[in-house]
Amino acid sequence: MTAAPTSPRRIPVKRVVQAVVGLGLAAVLLIWGLPYFAQTSWGEVFGVLGTVHPAQALLFTALVVAGLYCYTFVMVGAMPGLSHPRALILNLCGSSVSNLLPGGGAVGLAATYTIAKSWGFSAARVTTMAVVTGVWNILSRAALPIIAIFGLSWGAKDLPSRMEEAAWAAIITGGIVLAVFVLAVATDRGARLAGSTIDRGIRLVRRSHTDKVETTLADLRSRIADTVQTGWLKMTLGMVGFFGLYYVLFLLCTRATGTDLPFGQLFAAYAIGRLLTAVGVTPGGLGVTETGTAAALVAWGADPAAAMAGVVLFSIFTHLLEVPLGALGWLAWSLMPKASGEELEDA
Repeated sequence: MTAAPTSPRRIPVKRVVQAVVGLGLAAVLLIWGLPYFAQTSWGEVFGVLGTVHPAQALLFTALVVAGLYCYTFVMVGAMPGLSHPRALILNLCGSSVSNLLPGGGAVGLAATYTIAKSWGFSAARVTTMAVVTGVWNILSRAALPIIAIFGLSWGAKDLPSRMEEAAWAAIITGGIVLAVFVLAVATDRGARLAGSTIDRGIRLVRRSHTDKVETTLADLRSRIADTVQTGWLKMTLGMVGFFGLYYVLFLLCTRATGTDLPFGQLFAAYAIGRLLTAVGVTPGGLGVTETGTAAALVAWGADPAAAMAGVVLFSIFTHLLEVPLGALGWLAWSLMPKASGEELEDA
């Protein structure tokens, strides 16, 4: 008896609307919002970008690749058995998808599951890696504005109120995330309590019953605790290398366009941008990140056209470049050997 052909899976209308709205908002922010808040025009910005030597693109690309390789230490630390080359492919493929769609993190996670399972990793191990790296990302981005406050305090007495507010928000957010994470991995009871609390929040937003987070945390508690215990140093150093190299890239991009500000203020603007990448209303925070960063640079006295040009140049290499790099990642994955059925069952 032949099986009935399965109908192609339809894309939910809600996701299509979300994608259209997100991309439209990103376009509005980039075309109108960015030059408006940076107090300049695209004509002036293109004039500044024209002064950047093409040879510098090679250095910028090398820094991006080096930063992405540093991030493989985070993934390897969170999923033992994963090699650095495979971690790089996994990161490139997931990031390229996430950067193309608003709220693309869910689609990127699905791609991560597909690729990792094709190599023989179980769904439980991939979920553990996703949870741990997600927490490390949030804590790292929350730490950047706090570090920026100390950098600004070193050479300035009057700190912008918005920067202080961002730092306090980061402290509170990071503290909550850290407290929930510790509670979730300390005991089974703590895992169920943290999971049920998150599920209640989801039910309030979506108005639907769910206990997925509670069940997942309870099932993965010991695995998450073991992963953190053995991999925390590798993951932390990987994050430091990743954000450190990207800050060097940000410095070179702003210097290449003639933005002349102290290192402390440049790091503060960089921290604001990295924090805004978490805003999921546009693909990878595109438009939101650039607008916030450029506005901060201009507020601290940078030339508007130079500041916006530097931010745009940085975004080209940290956001848009990941799309072709992701295509190379997908090509590399398609050519790599896959796990056999028996390996998948044993994983």
